[in-house]
Amino acid sequence: MESCFLAFIFVSSFAVYSSRSGITDWDDVVVAREGAPTTLVCNDPTVSGAVAINWMVKSPGANKWKLVLSASETKEFSGGASKTSMRLTDPNFQDTGNFSLLFLPKMEDMGFYSCLIKQQERKLKERIILLAILTVTVTPAPPIPQLSTLQLIASVNPVFASNTITWAGPGGIFMRSEKTPNTGTVAKLPQLQYSDGGVYICTVHPLGNSSRSFFTFNVDVTLDAHEVASFPNITHGRLISTATLAQSPFPITCPGVQGDFVRLHWLPPDTTRQNSVKLVHQYDRWRGSTYLSDQSKRLKLAGPPYNAETGSFSFILTPEIKDGGLYICDVFHSDSAYSQRTMLSVLKVTTKHSPSKLELECRYSELSQVQSAKWKHQNNSRRLGMFSGKPGIITTTVSLPITSDTAGNYTCTLKLKNGQTIWATQAVTLPPEERVSVTTSSLLPSLSALLLLVPLVAASVGVLLWRQKHISGRGSSPGLSLHDTSSVRTDYLPTSNPHPTVTSAQFPSAAEDLCKQK
Repeated sequence: MESCFLAFIFVSSFAVYSSRSGITDWDDVVVAREGAPTTLVCNDPTVSGAVAINWMVKSPGANKWKLVLSASETKEFSGGASKTSMRLTDPNFQDTGNFSLLFLPKMEDMGFYSCLIKQQERKLKERIILLAILTVTVTPAPPIPQLSTLQLIASVNPVFASNTITWAGPGGIFMRSEKTPNTGTVAKLPQLQYSDGGVYICTVHPLGNSSRSFFTFNVDVTLDAHEVASFPNITHGRLISTATLAQSPFPITCPGVQGDFVRLHWLPPDTTRQNSVKLVHQYDRWRGSTYLSDQSKRLKLAGPPYNAETGSFSFILTPEIKDGGLYICDVFHSDSAYSQRTMLSVLKVTTKHSPSKLELECRYSELSQVQSAKWKHQNNSRRLGMFSGKPGIITTTVSLPITSDTAGNYTCTLKLKNGQTIWATQAVTLPPEERVSVTTSSLLPSLSALLLLVPLVAASVGVLLWRQKHISGRGSSPGLSLHDTSSVRTDYLPTSNPHPTVTSAQFPSAAEDLCKQK
């Protein structure tokens, strides 16, 4: 008789739940970690006496419900979908109204669970619970070597059960995380220190109806106190040999991979000692931390099309002569490393004045990749004298005063061993003519003296005319004439522009920028 009663409950319940195969909503969400004890809560303290409880399950996308567990006042029955760990939390559910289900779920146990309470074949209450399973992956596997990149990956199945997943470090410190397709929500910590060990917290925020706004899970991360990670297999790009003008923005190329953090090292120009390499910039996009050297005013992370926030790295340098040299950009992604080197020469033109000449200096750095440097005048037929006081400087002179022959554009051209050329131009111009007001003011004293002589000249002319008339009565005599010639000489004073005017620069294509390894 009891078997018939249980069979009747099963058949009738199956029919009811099959009709609800199109469930798009639920009464509660439970997020559980695989293998951890989990309770699906179903309570109704108003129900007591001769009641029966049916627990059913339906996988997402399935059309039919399957019986998990059925119980009445006389007997408990397990269905085909039951697990060995499944049981009611309270055997006295008829007295307490607690019909909750307890078990150790696995990934395949996710889905919709229905708690149906019946009394004398009459439905009293039904509660639909969505069970989601959280999977957490920690790499590398603990204990983790120091300086490794910690990866914490969390995913929830079914995916529609969760709105967001967040991570926090020891002490509740919020961590940056990113949601990636087919992987889950990832949080990373590059360059782990021993102090980074501890308890990390994964928080899952459910979507839809839920009795809880979030679920938290602890993840223990331990570090190896003695082992330190290394990067023996660094992928190197081809050396880029190039040049740029001083105080002009120049891009420093990094490996074209998405990374977790970037480091830029610099070997000063014309230096061969490896111990002279300096760290000039570092950026960790997961921690949001930045290291800047004394070059920070002239060096910065590049903007679009690059985006350091997403791991696309490049730098912009506005160099002085001293900023030439070898730049090494290293990008780290998880436990892989990529490196790109750029050998840079910087060109700058300056002027020096002396009483007799104007000196035009062409300065350049990183001599190891320079093939030649020379001055040219805009008049190609004019040959210039050049000398070099020390390596990295070539000088030509212009005699003073400036003439129409010596005025014009003077260009210093730098040619690299890979054939690339770059140049800077200094304009040398004739001085402007002296202003008329200055010349007039310098003549005022002479004009004043002439005005004082006018009466005297008039009197003399009158006397001469009287004498001529008087003498004419006596006969002819030679006439008197005056010639007053004056000249003003203006010497041109030397002028020059202390700041060179950069007129043009030439760069090869991206392919030509690449050269053989130094």
